[in-house]
Amino acid sequence: MRPLDTSPAAYEYLIERYREIGPDGRSRIAAELSDAVRQTSLAGIRQRHPEYSEAEVRHEFVRVVYGIDLPK
Repeated sequence: MRPLDTSPAAYEYLIERYREIGPDGRSRIAAELSDAVRQTSLAGIRQRHPEYSEAEVRHEFVRVVYGIDLPK
């Protein structure tokens, strides 16, 4: 389904590029996007809680993203 903010021509161009790179390329892009989102989330937690240790940042990430409150 084409996003409303994307012209039909631009959408077709994007679909063709995705077809050209194949499943491995699309998987690589998905992994890179997932990593970027994770890094952005961790940075946001660090910014909101500068007093947190790295372990506390990761604990908060798991709590927020997965709804799991791990034991400390």
